[in-house]
Amino acid sequence: MKASMRLSFLPPDDRCGPNLAIWLFAMGAVLFGSTLIPSTARAQAVVLEDVTIIDGKGGPPNRHANLIVDGQTIKAITDDHAALPPGAQVINLSGKTIMPEIINAHGHLGLLKGTKMSADNYTESNVDRQLRQYQDYGVGAVSVLGTDSDQAYEWRAESHAGRKPGALLYTAGRGFGVPQGLPPISAGMTAVYRPLTENEARKNVQELATHRPDFVKIWVDDFHGEYPKMSPKISAAIIDEAHRQHLRVAAHVYHEEDAQYLVALGVDVLAHSVRDATIPDALIAEMKRKHVTYIGTLCLDDFAVAYEGNPSWIASSFFRNALEPGVYELIRSPEYKQSVRENRSTAAERAALPIALKNFKRVYDAGVLVALGTDSGAGMIRPYGFAEHFELQLLVQAGLTPLQAITVATRDGAQLLRASSEFGTLGPGMKANFIVLDKDPSVDIQNTESISAVWKDGKKVSDGPSVGDSWVRSSKVSVIASIRALPGYEKQITRATEELGVSTRLEPGNERFVVNLRKDDPSVIVVIEVFRDQPSFDAHLRASHTQAFMTSLHGRVEGDKPTLVRLSEMSD
Repeated sequence: MKASMRLSFLPPDDRCGPNLAIWLFAMGAVLFGSTLIPSTARAQAVVLEDVTIIDGKGGPPNRHANLIVDGQTIKAITDDHAALPPGAQVINLSGKTIMPEIINAHGHLGLLKGTKMSADNYTESNVDRQLRQYQDYGVGAVSVLGTDSDQAYEWRAESHAGRKPGALLYTAGRGFGVPQGLPPISAGMTAVYRPLTENEARKNVQELATHRPDFVKIWVDDFHGEYPKMSPKISAAIIDEAHRQHLRVAAHVYHEEDAQYLVALGVDVLAHSVRDATIPDALIAEMKRKHVTYIGTLCLDDFAVAYEGNPSWIASSFFRNALEPGVYELIRSPEYKQSVRENRSTAAERAALPIALKNFKRVYDAGVLVALGTDSGAGMIRPYGFAEHFELQLLVQAGLTPLQAITVATRDGAQLLRASSEFGTLGPGMKANFIVLDKDPSVDIQNTESISAVWKDGKKVSDGPSVGDSWVRSSKVSVIASIRALPGYEKQITRATEELGVSTRLEPGNERFVVNLRKDDPSVIVVIEVFRDQPSFDAHLRASHTQAFMTSLHGRVEGDKPTLVRLSEMSD
């Protein structure tokens, strides 16, 4: 579809937010007159044929299966000889593997940009960019633990309503730290509560509770003696008040003695591994009795020392594409390597990883709920997306099988987020959120990096990490197309346009394709299309379904083609 004209209408300032759809809809009415009525045609089912399915429930892979997607959910998983739904679109994925999207139960958003952590970086556009990067790497949900500002609650609502791109957002809002202590203000973590008294802590929790955060986050340790610790009385007040407000508490921990008193106080989540000593059997039993969840964040300690040397993955495009601009050059420099060697925390971090691996396996074997978390985004050295796949590899290094690690990263994370009925596993009625892989991760866990596609809510939304620098985002391309059907062809052209929409929505670069009918003139169809960037729009024009649609219009619509208005490209 070649544009016949170009207008320079500017959308609202929050042009990548929920107002974009309203603005485009209004522009369609302005440009083409009268009231538009959204088409209510049902999308056809999609069958992903002859694929290996890892459903996230812990069982063996289901080989040579069909996964049937109907709308936003999975309708069925069948063997490849079963009858297919009439009229379904069939996509053969022979040799590929499908698994649920990864859930990161401990991450941070918005503060990192380039090589700097700063509160000035905390903008909606930066958060959206990082949510999209998570999605490109197959991470379907992230729980931000304590470093958000109050804007995050609106973003969470938009995310859960399907109006925000990328991974689904969960938030603990503003966490609780220590004056002159953790989390460091120098890292941009300025929104955190830092109560001086028990009464102030309770009032802070009451204020936080008005937003209904998904968790309450507290930082209690001293970061190898560098900062003052949180008083146990303050911790106790926060935990008690949070439970009075029916909120769960997740704690940043390092030391076994801190884990002991926090579990005794009733903490709900240990958001890091215990890394200074073996967790006693009695504490593990108490964690299980009290239903405490354990998040390993094993990669945190590995990343802390890895860049002193040259790990095998450091030259991989899967790693490099996850980095912010300037980070790769920095971590490869002799000066940075020397700074890691000379850091007084390096020896402790190096000793911490073997202890963390051992403790994770002990806790897992005891039947305590564990979830995958990475602390990605709390510093430039734990990149969004890559960190989650690296954490899976460390879970296997800890002694889990690949299928057990995948279950921790999917089903168990969803259980922690209280979303098990929606996502985390693959089956009838679950959201059609999954990763398509070129290789089978049940054979080698590193095969989770072989991402061919990412699907969200029944639609292909990504082809995986970008070939180039993933932080570079091109301008969106937005188009409004008007088609006037000749007499007698109205229903035929409407149906053809709706069928084009089904195929276009499966394109990885398409973000919106809405078919509307003119209320006062049903012969006029108005289509609103938004593409991620110019290459995505070009690919749409070349697609066989677009070419077939254009051919079908000859002799059936006015001018034999649509009238296109391409709006000004909208930068992210």
